[in-house]
Amino acid sequence: MSDRRVEVVTDPADPRIAPYRSIRERDMRRQEGRFIVEGTVVLRMLADVHGGPGGFRAESLFILENRLAGVRELVDRFPPEVPVFVASRAVMDEVAGFPMHRGVLALASDREAISRQDVLQGLPDPALVLVACGISNHDNVGALFRNAAAFGADAIVLDEQSCDPLYRKAIRVSVGSVLKVPFMRGGSESVMIEALEASGFELWGLSPRGEVPVGAIEPGQRVALVVGTEGEGLSQSAMARMRTARIEQLSGLDSLNVATAAAIALHTFALRMGKFS
Repeated sequence: MSDRRVEVVTDPADPRIAPYRSIRERDMRRQEGRFIVEGTVVLRMLADVHGGPGGFRAESLFILENRLAGVRELVDRFPPEVPVFVASRAVMDEVAGFPMHRGVLALASDREAISRQDVLQGLPDPALVLVACGISNHDNVGALFRNAAAFGADAIVLDEQSCDPLYRKAIRVSVGSVLKVPFMRGGSESVMIEALEASGFELWGLSPRGEVPVGAIEPGQRVALVVGTEGEGLSQSAMARMRTARIEQLSGLDSLNVATAAAIALHTFALRMGKFS
């Protein structure tokens, strides 16, 4: 494996791999600005963006010993100073706290959280932005990022009530798209809407109560699709500040899952804005 040093871990209490301990329960994001990624697909995404303008960097890799040979080329894409730890399955399972880690983990840091608040500045036209308000389910946040990446959204804006997309589960569900799609997070629903309005975006609130079918909309050059939490959806005050759209469906079902609805609307907007050409 080139000239990279691989460090073997035999003790689950080894301080070198302390950040990986009990990763299911640990919340490193709030205190340390660090996060865990898992699986070869997401690790490849991390290699793509390592040290780039997004501010994501790998601090170390933690690999199951019998998987090391199979991911050698991927591991060598990281700089030599990024340490690689390997362990047996028994040791790795005890460290991680659960067996479903796929044998490929990495500890990464997020160094651009502050400057990322300016993500709306300089977006090219046409610009398509997805706005998430009150999305507290990690699976839904991850799926929103995966859909945004698939349908050409230029950025995602999350309010302060939405969960952090750099939590392990959200990253996994997004298959690494949270490392690819620019995003900003923070502020109230109202603050996020004001920021988008100030940046010249036309806002469309997605709701089963929306006035216009998604398929009937002719989007402009700067469009923000706004989605709300499961169940309650967007607040009445938010709905009153924007045009609203709906996805037509058969009667008998209250609404679609927020990620599914967002995917349909994003595809419709992206197609009409020439994102696929």
